[in-house]
Amino acid sequence: MTITPGPGPGPDTGSGFDPGAAAARATERILADTLHGTSRGVVVDSPPGAGKSTLVVRAARELAAAGRPLMVIAQTNAQVDDLVLRLAEKDPDLPVGRLHSNDPDPYDKALDGLPSVRKSAKAGDLAGLAVVISTAAKWGHVRGVEPWRHAIVDEAYQMRSDALLAVAGLFERALFVGDPGQLDPFSIVGADQWAGLSYDPSASAVSTLLSHNPELPQHRLPVSWRLPASAAPLVSDAFYPYAPFRSGTDHGDRLLTFGVPSDGSACDRVVDEAAASGWGLLELPPRLTPRTDPEAVRAVALVVRRVLDRGGAATAVAGAEPTPVTADRIAVGTAHRDQAAAVRAALAELGVHDVTVDTANRLQGREFDLTVVLHPLSGRPDATAFHLETGRLCVLASRHRHACVVVCRAGVPELLDAHPSTEPVQLGVTVKFPDGWEAMMTTWEHLSNHRVTWSP
Repeated sequence: MTITPGPGPGPDTGSGFDPGAAAARATERILADTLHGTSRGVVVDSPPGAGKSTLVVRAARELAAAGRPLMVIAQTNAQVDDLVLRLAEKDPDLPVGRLHSNDPDPYDKALDGLPSVRKSAKAGDLAGLAVVISTAAKWGHVRGVEPWRHAIVDEAYQMRSDALLAVAGLFERALFVGDPGQLDPFSIVGADQWAGLSYDPSASAVSTLLSHNPELPQHRLPVSWRLPASAAPLVSDAFYPYAPFRSGTDHGDRLLTFGVPSDGSACDRVVDEAAASGWGLLELPPRLTPRTDPEAVRAVALVVRRVLDRGGAATAVAGAEPTPVTADRIAVGTAHRDQAAAVRAALAELGVHDVTVDTANRLQGREFDLTVVLHPLSGRPDATAFHLETGRLCVLASRHRHACVVVCRAGVPELLDAHPSTEPVQLGVTVKFPDGWEAMMTTWEHLSNHRVTWSP
């Protein structure tokens, strides 16, 4: 059984757009400003799946080839190890330093097999290498070293401004690459006391940087290579109104097929709808529920089970051989950790393992063939700032290469109408646009066109 996505409106429609050429032009402009510009910083906004890591790796290699040693700042150890592996794959002879902590198992053991990679907990041991990579937290403790001429900050929108201040003395110029639509930097303490100050430590590094240096060159990557043509228009309109982008593929290029036909159940019908249109909404009856709503959790697990039972296969490009959609190519996204734990337990009861189940925070930067999302407002009595955070919904709606199924109780528009945004207005604070309320309504209106009513 083959389901082909049909045509639809959006920025991917029309002729004359060459995504590869558009992406190449943007990359050349970014590299020109980075290698030959005079500004102390260059900012690059990137939509989901636009190739941030590819850009970082290429910029690092070109700076190193030009004889300019550099430091690279990432936000997590996993991101650091991934960049080291990517650099080693692209340029096996490039001397790379992996600066790590003194914790047990501080880096991916795959790095031990790379002869060009030197690892140390001391920055001085890595002096003279072409590229040295570590987390912002580790760089913040580095002292007594000669500043690097260049730095690259990866996932710069997820870096707090206080973390940038802690490392600013280590470099002369920097390339900041990040996704403005993702979750804001995480803080374990309240930040209201700093709201509106010129240096709010809880604000993102990029927002603080640009507020004090508005003249810095700003670029954007125009193409998402992850999101299909069915998803890019919605995600672009809902979350990136000032940085629109297109999909690198057209309608019909990607296929989601099933070897077993539908049994007519709600789970199969919503999966078929998602395969055909890119989106599916499995709507349960309206009801106020606990956060770990058992019926919604079971519905999520059953959707995943049916995709596996029906032998799902994904074709990435027209004419290519389909790849089986195995459990490790599926993800379930939730707003809360207890919801993720409940879904894992429900999947285990159905004999499903190896599916990634996690919160939006931990799914950032990852991609899968198919995603199943438990809607943040499902069964809730109110719409809090946490559940309306734009970045949370953006992450959940932008992890898939082929299709996304959303499971939710009915009543979201009524809930939004009953709970308009009441966050206090703070002087000196830039209003984030679009706000979560608007993004939530925009996505819901689109999902409603792909609704299947749950019938257990």
